[in-house]
Amino acid sequence: MSSENVQTKWGQFIPLVIVFFFWGFVAASNDILIPVFKTAFNLSQGESQLVSLAFYIAYTVGSLIYMGISVLIKEDLVNKIGYKNGLSLGLLISAIGTLLFYPAANTGSFPLMLSGLFIVALGFSLQQTVANPLAIALGPISTGSQRLTLAGGINNLGTTIGPLIVSFAIFGSSTGSSTLSIESVKIPYLILGLAFLLVAILLKFSSLPDKPALIEEEIAADGANAKKSALQYPQLIMGMIAIFLYVGVEVSTASNLPAYMESKLGFLTQEVAPYISLYWASLMIGRWTGAIEAFTDKASLQQILRFVAPYLAFGVFLTVNAIAKHDLTPFYIYGLIILVLIAADIASKGNPARMLLIFSSLGIVAIAIGMATTGIVSVYAFTSVGLFCSTLWPCIFTLAVSGLGKNTSQGSSFLIMMIMGGGVISWLQGFVSEFIGIQASYIVGIVCFAYLAFYAWSVSGILKKQGINFDKKLSGGH
Repeated sequence: MSSENVQTKWGQFIPLVIVFFFWGFVAASNDILIPVFKTAFNLSQGESQLVSLAFYIAYTVGSLIYMGISVLIKEDLVNKIGYKNGLSLGLLISAIGTLLFYPAANTGSFPLMLSGLFIVALGFSLQQTVANPLAIALGPISTGSQRLTLAGGINNLGTTIGPLIVSFAIFGSSTGSSTLSIESVKIPYLILGLAFLLVAILLKFSSLPDKPALIEEEIAADGANAKKSALQYPQLIMGMIAIFLYVGVEVSTASNLPAYMESKLGFLTQEVAPYISLYWASLMIGRWTGAIEAFTDKASLQQILRFVAPYLAFGVFLTVNAIAKHDLTPFYIYGLIILVLIAADIASKGNPARMLLIFSSLGIVAIAIGMATTGIVSVYAFTSVGLFCSTLWPCIFTLAVSGLGKNTSQGSSFLIMMIMGGGVISWLQGFVSEFIGIQASYIVGIVCFAYLAFYAWSVSGILKKQGINFDKKLSGGH
């Protein structure tokens, strides 16, 4: 490996993670738009869920368009236009999507609103295809998953504060929606579109590489053994299923939690919000914890940061909810559950396959406890699934694209396509709940985690046969 990849390139990585923030900000803000649209357009519950469907399906459509263009030009699109240009183009597409909110709000058109969200996510699809492998490539492979985890932590900063900002922008200081006008939606999203445009310009003139060195090295290392398609790599095929199920269990756990708390525990709708906030903050807590090896290779400092980082992220959650004037008393006990996360992170020793196995197993335990208990214990059990989902995306992504060389961006596109699992698995759990009840329906999540544990167990052997051993790379990198 070249000397330029010995350390993380922070000057390039920091502007890159801005787009990760945007993804989280918008995705979580959709949870605010759903009830707003439901009231303003007089929608049924099913019709209101078209917001999530339009958003997540756009990732799949975007990946199909990307692959179709690559076939037409007989060259991988990202390799042709460059990674930096791909990011800027994706941001411009998202900015165009936000412009539709203006005529949609003026005319009161729900389909036009959905079209705007769809185009925003279409841009996100290209951004994700480029940004995820780029985050891995901006430094040594030994800390690639940690960099992606750190980027995910910035993403979850967006999921934590996005709903708060959008809610304030739409409702102001009022918590009621009786005087809500759909026109209140257009200004926040026009401002968001301007932000997309400014960041596109920033990235265009940044020092981000058009051809990441790490990916170019893998191409050279493959030589004559390089495969013609990413789909010829078993780690990618299995990884696509893993991404589908991971995003599915992450989204469905949160999206079904309000129904469980309201129907089984008697919570009012407005009382559920801080617990949903805690779920998404749990992802941030876990990702900040899992990212510390990207900062330093000093073992003593890593041990300190493993305890500082998660509680710093927990403090962000408490601060945000204090600003929102929520009662924080019920949440302090959650600090003890975070200790389980820290122990699991230490046990993983930075190996993405081992981390995936440990965290998936803990996800099964958490859901099982939630299904077997009642009251606040069950709520915290389901909420803690966020902790154990936190590092799964970077682990799966790193394992799935390892060794793909020139097929890396194509493989990334296939993985991004599988984000649609967030919509499909959520719908599936809701469907199952109609027959066996909302609490028992979480068995769907256990099945998802079971496959993720299987993938973690099997992919190590697959990669070793290709000469890729993360334990050796990790020991050589520290």
